[in-house]
Amino acid sequence: MKSYLQMKSALAQKMMLWGVLLNIFLGLLKSITGVLGHSNVLLADGIDSMVDVFTSLMTWGAMKYGTKPPDQEHPYGHGKAESLAAIAGALILLATGLVITLFSINNIIDRGHGNHPYQLKKYTLVILIIAIVVKEGFFRLIFAHAKKIGSTAMLAEAWHYRSDVLISLTALVGISISLFGSASYSCADDWTALFVCLIIFYNATTILHASFREIMDAQVSHELEKTILKLACEVEGVKSAEKCRVRKSGLSLLADLHIRVDGHLSVLKGHTISHQVKDHLLKSNLALEDITLHLEPQ
Repeated sequence: MKSYLQMKSALAQKMMLWGVLLNIFLGLLKSITGVLGHSNVLLADGIDSMVDVFTSLMTWGAMKYGTKPPDQEHPYGHGKAESLAAIAGALILLATGLVITLFSINNIIDRGHGNHPYQLKKYTLVILIIAIVVKEGFFRLIFAHAKKIGSTAMLAEAWHYRSDVLISLTALVGISISLFGSASYSCADDWTALFVCLIIFYNATTILHASFREIMDAQVSHELEKTILKLACEVEGVKSAEKCRVRKSGLSLLADLHIRVDGHLSVLKGHTISHQVKDHLLKSNLALEDITLHLEPQ
């Protein structure tokens, strides 16, 4: 029978694979339309979606690997693979934004010298509207599941989709200005592509910040800490609880805390109470995978 962690991971992996198929379809559609329709910003949007295919596959692999049980080499499990995948994905996003930036600047210079005579096609707008509707719907779906199971990598993946929506909206504005504005606004498409890169850079740095916090074992939240201490005190025999520390590893949480019991209890009784506390916490809906308890006399 699958564990709660394995079931959460299986759901996340399934969503990742659906996202890969969606990004392949929309990425190819936008890239081809961008080339045929002479839209630099739509091409940039398509390239960004194709890069998401690679990052989604990488995240999927990391989540699959991260659910492996602890072994002799990795006594705390393999959950950090998810954070490493999120960091790698963010770095790829940064590189993609840099390439699109250089490409857009080159196009702006070419247009300034009259070396870019191609005109945008109106059907590029139709493709963008389709992409916006589909990606926003998938973002909401992924985001809700990521929050439910507590996956940072999946949450980063969701923000990739929201980033794509913002990019496509920006592209829609840029292409509309280029198509329906005067000749002096012909560079709007390329300038919009540069603005798109700012969105890409912002999202990438946000993902890096969250992922590095997990790698550095930053405290998850003070609210969660208070909840764990409260749950520990619900067990009969526990006088008080303190010094709770929680860190995230993939989809699971690792915690350690101190509990106080009557100092006149036998070692066996104190040991039994500590096991009852651990079982009580593991049965809670807090995604706790392992708990280290320190027993102290009241």
